[in-house]
This record gives sequence, C-alpha cells and structure tokens, in this order.
Amino acid sequence: MTRDFTDSVAPDVQRATSLRWLLQAMSPPCNQLLTALPSGDYERLTLLLEPVTLSLGQVLYEPNQSIEYAYFPTTAVISHLNVMEGGREVETVTIGNEGMIGVPLILGTDHIPTRAIVQIPGTALRVSAKAIQAELSVSRSLQFLLLRYIQTLMNQIAQNLACTQLHSSQERCCYLLLLTHDRLGEPILPLTHDLLSRMVGVRRDRIGEIIDTLERAGLIQHQRGRLTLLDRSGLESAACECYQILRSQFDQPFEEL
Repeated sequence: MTRDFTDSVAPDVQRATSLRWLLQAMSPPCNQLLTALPSGDYERLTLLLEPVTLSLGQVLYEPNQSIEYAYFPTTAVISHLNVMEGGREVETVTIGNEGMIGVPLILGTDHIPTRAIVQIPGTALRVSAKAIQAELSVSRSLQFLLLRYIQTLMNQIAQNLACTQLHSSQERCCYLLLLTHDRLGEPILPLTHDLLSRMVGVRRDRIGEIIDTLERAGLIQHQRGRLTLLDRSGLESAACECYQILRSQFDQPFEEL
C-alpha cells in the first residue's frame, strides 16, 4: 500500500504549508503585509494564524477595551470609529487587505481608543495579542514591516482629513469606491447608501445624488445593496488626487524588506 507523504510531515508544518498555498492561490484576496514577509518569518507566523469569517457590523474592539487578537484582513474591510458623547460615530480610517487591525500591539500596548467594526463582511487571518507581540520580539523583518505600516496608516488618516476639507463629496466618493475595488479585487461592491454615507461623511440623500450622477456618466451601475464598477479609468479621472497618493503610500511598507 502506498503511504501518503503527508503522514510523515509534522501537523504544524502541514498547516503552515497549506495556509501559505492558500494565500498565494488567492488572486486576490490576500493580505499584502503577510505576503511581503521573508519566507522564514512568514512560515513561522503562519503557524500562529487562524482563518476567520467576519460578519457585517461585527465589532472587533470597543474603545479602551483590551485587544485579544490582531487581524490581517483578506476580503473583509474594517472601519475605525471615534465614538462621541451621545453615541455619534465618526469614521477615521478604513483598513482592508493592505493592512492590519490591532496596531497598538506593535507599540507595546493592548488598548485602542476607537471602535473597530466590520464594514464589508469577508475573511481575515487573526493571531492572539500575546503571540504577535512575542513574534515582534524575535522577528526584525516583521517589526520593520509593521512599523512602516504604522507610518502609512498615519499618512492615510492625514490624507483623509485633508480630503474632507479640500475635495468635493463626489470626488471623495469616487476615490473611496476605487480603494474598495482594490481591496476586494472584483467590480461588484457590497455598498449600501447608508454605508457610503458614513464613508464619505455626507447625508444619505447626497449619496443618492452622487450615485445618480456617476450612473448617468456610465461609470457605475447601482442595484439595491451593491454597486458595479463599469468604467474604472473614468472613475479614476473623476476621483480626487487622494486616490493616487494613497495607492503609492500603500506600496511603501513592502519596500526594502
């Protein structure tokens, strides 16, 4: 009888090899931070990662509560919200497969002042807070990469602030649609009017006007609960400069590894 070669391979090695193959086979989704790591650091980290499915509206962190896990999104998109008195929420940043949820862990703390909530449901890889902090202490490449990512995240927050002050809501909507398309890797985006309203920072009726304008221009098609990108190059022309600036910044953490 022929023996399966996997019988002689340690379960942890089989799991790491399978997870690496799975990430490489995704076109997209994958998490760009993980796949940028050198192979040795990558293989060691995959032993600690757990695939999870995140549902719409799922809260990953509440303000000032202890962080139990770091998340590396693959198809899910996560929003960080500042929660104001009276319960009002202001979105500060969105993170997809270019980044990580749980940045305070890189800085040696396990608390965050914002709420992290799933904006677009999908998949992610998670690792316990203790495990990622232990790995940071032994992997210079992981430490370097995630510190570079923190700089990119700070730049993104600053760019979003400038965008809300200087660019029209329609330009901003186009740039956020492009970012969402980049993160999901497919033209059909599961975006409602309410969700776009929060992302762009305008009233729901204004989102309706913007969608009508973009649809008449042949750039998108709107159906209940989803938008389909029809003309990406046209949408890029209609977006503000923030899109190209952020795209170039997203590539920076992966250089010089």
